[in-house]
Amino acid sequence: MAIEIASTSVFDVQAERPRPKDVGILAMDMYVPKRCVSEEELEVFDGVSKGKYTIGLGQSYMAFVDDREDINSIALTVVSSLMKRFDIDPRSIGRLDVGTETIIDKSKSVKTVLMDLFKECGNHDIEGLDSKNACYGSTAAVQNATNWIESRSWDGRNAIVFTGDIAVYAKGGARAVGGAGACAILIGPNAPLVFEPIHGTYMANTYEFYKPNLHSEYPTVDGPLSVSTYIAAMDAAYSAFRSKVATATKSFNPSAIPETEAGNKVDEKSVFSLADVDYPVYHSPYGKQVQKGHARLLFMDYLSAPHKPKFANIDPSFLDLPYPQTINSKEIEKSFMALSKADYAARVSLSMRCASRCGNMYTASLYGGLASLLSTVDAATLKGKRISMYAFGGGCASTFWTMRVKGDVSEIAKKMDLLKRLESMDVVSCEEYTEGLQLREDNHNLAPYQPQGDIKNIWPRAFYLDGIGSMFRRKYVQA
Repeated sequence: MAIEIASTSVFDVQAERPRPKDVGILAMDMYVPKRCVSEEELEVFDGVSKGKYTIGLGQSYMAFVDDREDINSIALTVVSSLMKRFDIDPRSIGRLDVGTETIIDKSKSVKTVLMDLFKECGNHDIEGLDSKNACYGSTAAVQNATNWIESRSWDGRNAIVFTGDIAVYAKGGARAVGGAGACAILIGPNAPLVFEPIHGTYMANTYEFYKPNLHSEYPTVDGPLSVSTYIAAMDAAYSAFRSKVATATKSFNPSAIPETEAGNKVDEKSVFSLADVDYPVYHSPYGKQVQKGHARLLFMDYLSAPHKPKFANIDPSFLDLPYPQTINSKEIEKSFMALSKADYAARVSLSMRCASRCGNMYTASLYGGLASLLSTVDAATLKGKRISMYAFGGGCASTFWTMRVKGDVSEIAKKMDLLKRLESMDVVSCEEYTEGLQLREDNHNLAPYQPQGDIKNIWPRAFYLDGIGSMFRRKYVQA
């Protein structure tokens, strides 16, 4: 007897699932360490000139952790906190993506450790793994989660993205731009904070920030090249984004238009500029770099429309400079830093609360900026507004993209309670900070190992490292 196969299979049913709408952020939570150090006091402790860290780098405080915390413990803490604060059923999660550059294992992912949070409910059917490229891994993780929900593989469940890092540097001038922190994001349809579809991306092979020594937590950094790479990548990503926006609105004019070094057109008739953004958010390696970045995008707007009244006092000779010369031009930087100062204070500084208290959080920096904005501006004011995001990671990878506040984000801000938590951090001595980092350095990669840090420096209900066995197996407990 012939067996008839139904014309509509389970695969067809899955393919016909109604496509999700308004995919974006449903909930967020931040992890901040219990301790931070004053950058002003660190200037005295390090014997550097007054203002070198606080004015020159634009830093106020810097968070740190000792050997009791690692990337796994931080991930367990913030993801479990997200699910508890927002009453998330662990069975409702179908994907879990991680973005981090704090690597403690060359093979085993942080995501596999996070699966312990889903063991009790029996949910082992969760896709996603770790994404790594310096500070950009978080945005890659967000994109992966979003693309899964918008794909035919989506099974109707939500996704969680964890992003976080412990940013530490060897003794010297770079140590002041360290920090620590993490973010957990619930992504799904019908979100109040909706991702818009156009991305402008720039990626290249550079060597301004990288970690080739696997026996050390410390990166290899070329400071001046790091600054110029951040700016050049921003120019190219922003130009790519604007060209795509212009093409989408059928206003792109591919005539003879100045090009960036990367070859991305800067369209004089582009419909998009910083004026189309209500709140720009930037990856923050340190505060002054964000100020310079915002000024740089205003310069890019100037190249497209130098006739606008707000540019009336700008030196027109800037238009004649070859593009490569503009990257490190102190005259351009000074002019547009001055022009953008008030705008920075009104629109960008609102996203800097986490960075000011925690310092550089690497992959979590950009999303800590978003969390800061949601916590600083009331929900009624934010509704209907557009937020731009500039993601950057050394090596290098960058993307400029936008999101729209379509719903009420008050519940997110209320449950995060971020500003109160930032203020409750303990400001400790420079000696205690130095001892904590030395403890990490002295015992990096040791096994077996019993952590020596004091448990009093762990937040209640946070996870911490209880010990490392002879086979490098790590055990975590909850405070």
